Parts: sequence; C-alpha cells; structure tokens
Amino acid sequence: MIVLGVDPGYAIVGCGVLEYQNGRFRTLDARAITTPPRIPFEKRLEMIHRDFCALLEQFRPDQMAIEELFFSQNKTTGIYVAQARGVLLLAASQYGVEPFEYNPMQVKQAVVGYGSAEKRQVIEMTARILGLAERPKPDDVADALAIAICHAHSASVSMLRRAVLTGHNRRRDGQP
Repeated sequence: MIVLGVDPGYAIVGCGVLEYQNGRFRTLDARAITTPPRIPFEKRLEMIHRDFCALLEQFRPDQMAIEELFFSQNKTTGIYVAQARGVLLLAASQYGVEPFEYNPMQVKQAVVGYGSAEKRQVIEMTARILGLAERPKPDDVADALAIAICHAHSASVSMLRRAVLTGHNRRRDGQP
C-alpha cells in the first residue's frame, strides 16, 4: 500500500509518501510544497493544487492521510489553512484517492505511543521508524511522514479487524 501523508498549510504543505508492506516502511518521497508570501492568496492556492497534483500523478498513492485542522489563537490563519486543505482534498478527489483524517493526538499516539508527546519526540521517532539517517526537514515534512505512519498502522489494524469479522482469518483446513 502506498500512503501519502499530508500536513496542510498555505505557506508550506508537508508531504510524505510511504510504501507500507508486511509491517515495513519504505520512504518513497518527502518534500515540502512552498508558496511565496507576497503573491495573491488565490495564486498560492493554485500553486499548491498544481504541485500537489504533480505529486499525486507521480506516486499514485492508494490512500491519503491528512491532519485535521487545529485552530489555535489565530483564527485568520486557520481559515487560510482550511482553504489550502480544501484544495488538497479536491486534488485527492480528482485523482480518486480516498482521504483519511487524523488529529495531532492520534498521530502522536501512533508514532510515539503517547498522545501528549512533544514535537521533537515525534520527529525523532518518525526518523527512527523509517530508518532515516537524519531528521526530516522542515518540520512540516516530518509531520506528514508521521501522519502517513499513523494511517498505515491504523489501516493495518482495520484490515485485520475486517478479516476477523468476515472470517478471512480462518485456516484452509477449517480450523480457527
């Protein structure tokens, strides 16, 4: 399964593409889509859409994991991020890629094992899980890889549960 993890933003969109097979990860790509600050916002959205579609075209992911919006103090920034997130979801839909959403606590729990982990712990553990020689940069890319790891683990558990519920886990000799 190829999973595209996305940390949405309008200045920086973190993207991480992982192959997950038999409980093992292989990093296919880790990049940031960036937009210049002094151009009209709609042009920034256009750039995000164009570059994200190119990424979808290149890797043809099976699924996309994207971080849920988290509004902090600055509501205006949150609105801009929401618009960029909408562009990312639109692009995924155009390429037939199903999106899955995770909040920061779910990602931390999946990667570090502790929902209140610090950002640096998540980044270090992400690098360790993926066998990377150094920490992914910028942090948005590390976050995207962590989101992809979270989804891969969640999807594996979901597939296992489905197999158990539908009886696909039975041995060929009829024994449980």
